[in-house]
Amino acid sequence: MLSKALGSGWGVLLPGLLIAGLTFADLSLDVWKMIIVSGLLVTSAMIWHKQLRHFVLLPSCVALVGAMLVITMSLK
Repeated sequence: MLSKALGSGWGVLLPGLLIAGLTFADLSLDVWKMIIVSGLLVTSAMIWHKQLRHFVLLPSCVALVGAMLVITMSLK
């Protein structure tokens, strides 16, 4: 049941809300880069897990949104 709910837009909305909350923490670029790397590593680990592969959008979207935020921070 939960996998069907997270298979739609929730897989993007939950990480987006997490990143939006972290933007107010005023983190440095190095911390954001570590968030991106950890999101990518968790994504690759979740692909191989039989039950967790249904939730692979969560850490990959954290990495994607974090990377977009680092790009916008670097342009300033």
